[in-house]
Amino acid sequence: MKLSLALTTAALVAGALAAPRSGLARRLEARGILGRRSVPPSKMETLVGENGVLVKSDDGSAEVQYSKNWAGVVREQPPASSATYTQVSATFTVPLPTATDYSGEIQAASAWVGIDGDTYTNAILQTGVDAYVNSNGERAYDAWYEWYPNAAENFAIDLTAGDVIVATVKSTSPSKGVAIIENKSTGRSVTKSMSAPSSSATLGGQNAEWIVEDFNSGSTMVPFANFGQIDFTGARAKTSQGDLGVQNATVLEIEQNGAVLAKVDVKSDSEFTVTYK
Repeated sequence: MKLSLALTTAALVAGALAAPRSGLARRLEARGILGRRSVPPSKMETLVGENGVLVKSDDGSAEVQYSKNWAGVVREQPPASSATYTQVSATFTVPLPTATDYSGEIQAASAWVGIDGDTYTNAILQTGVDAYVNSNGERAYDAWYEWYPNAAENFAIDLTAGDVIVATVKSTSPSKGVAIIENKSTGRSVTKSMSAPSSSATLGGQNAEWIVEDFNSGSTMVPFANFGQIDFTGARAKTSQGDLGVQNATVLEIEQNGAVLAKVDVKSDSEFTVTYK
């Protein structure tokens, strides 16, 4: 199973790798794309806070939930019943991943912004970056866009650790959207217009998300890399009735095998950090 996962994980990335390319980058690129996929959060049936099933953030302003694969902040249905989320954006830095597993498997972590996918699970319009590492310390990076349930596709843009990224998704209708990645460090940007993959995968505009993810290769989660700390700044969600930030929204933290691996600290209405523990 480990060999199979390593091979499918290695097949995830094509193009859009930092130059000069590492041996890992070349091997990933040669294999092409095979099933890099975000999925809705796999939440714990019981929320295992210190003293029971529900805990609060440090400042008491946000509910904390636990998920196997998502850490970050989610805004659920907008306050006005007729409002929907139409744009989500944030700035963050491409992380420098380090290995947590020395069995030879490729590990990864992803940072992205999106619309829908939490409580509205029919679709997710999202864009972000992935950071890969193997047990030899070789690293590779890519930027991608995705309209779940379709698998992700890669942007042709170079990335490396430390690059400052602005990620934005916009919906122009339930079945039309745009993903934008701007690399502020290199001055390059890429844009992709998308359509819903089917009539059952249109957007509801019910969720806005800023997420670090342990994503899937096909139906299997990729081993989670130590991503250090990712700072989200300028986090904003547009609705038809005004803009919203991340304060007083729902916080998700990643818990796997009884341990919390990714913690969230909300700093202000537009800034929070996700830290690998």
